[in-house]
Amino acid sequence: MVEMTKQKDINDVVWRACDTFRGTIDPSQYKDYILVLLFVKYLSDLTKEKRAEYEQRYAGDTERVQRAMDRERFVVPAGADFDSLYAARSELDIGQSINRALERLEDANKAKLEGVFRNVDFNSEAALGETRDRNAKLKHLLEDFADKRLDLRPGHLESRDVLGDVYEFLIHNFASDAGKKGGEFYTPAEVSRVLARILDPQPGDRVCDPCCGSGSLLIRTGDSVPASGNGVRDVALYGQELNGATWALAKMNMYLHGFDQARIERGDTIRSPKLVRATSSCASTSSSPTRPSRSTNGVPTWPRVTVTVASGAARPRRVAVTTPSSAT
Repeated sequence: MVEMTKQKDINDVVWRACDTFRGTIDPSQYKDYILVLLFVKYLSDLTKEKRAEYEQRYAGDTERVQRAMDRERFVVPAGADFDSLYAARSELDIGQSINRALERLEDANKAKLEGVFRNVDFNSEAALGETRDRNAKLKHLLEDFADKRLDLRPGHLESRDVLGDVYEFLIHNFASDAGKKGGEFYTPAEVSRVLARILDPQPGDRVCDPCCGSGSLLIRTGDSVPASGNGVRDVALYGQELNGATWALAKMNMYLHGFDQARIERGDTIRSPKLVRATSSCASTSSSPTRPSRSTNGVPTWPRVTVTVASGAARPRRVAVTTPSSAT
């Protein structure tokens, strides 16, 4: 009997892995290392399970197995998987080895992952310290992720939502640790649930968040759409995010939740909107800054405002807006 991977076990293992960075790197920075490596572990375990499935189906015919693997959601090149990185954990250039693996993953999955890993550098002296300290941190991190309880093969997960939920769990905790900075990349689950109920998305709708952060609000709204008999939700998700690292989190978050077709653009929504009707992407949106909430050295700063738009052919457009209390 296959032992199923439980949500609590994954949460405990991954949150403990954060101890590698606590006290030496700000949570708003080390979250990127943790979440990227978790994504690599997911891709590796997914590929491992799929390969075993095809090897059994095609009786070990390597050519047919490889053809089938080349048509999968993601392609993981040899040497760019988690097991290879773990085997190399004691090497003196392990940071550079992880960077090279991420580059190869991007190159093999350009349509989905281009640019996603470019905001995190596992060989950064500025972020991770001098070579000896950096190597020790990365070795400990790889060993934590090699914990047998962190089996992310889909067939071993307690439910289809486990992996997406652990990502949300981490983002939520990183936002809490980061304090006020956390609001830049995470919308609290309670707020997301309320907005999803207000928007009341239905099959065939298009949902757009022009300030999407890590994508939590979009995902919550997408999950509110009733699924068809085969478990597919007929909803189109669109988002735009200015911060490069947060944009990358949103992309990975979408894949982990099964929204592979979501379109997440990078850029300033006000100065360079990427999601407008002219592109036939989603309902046109417009937004403008609220009044400044405070002034720093004479320079006004604005609170984050999220505008979420849902539209469908059969119903009028619905708009939900969140602002911090300082903006009202």
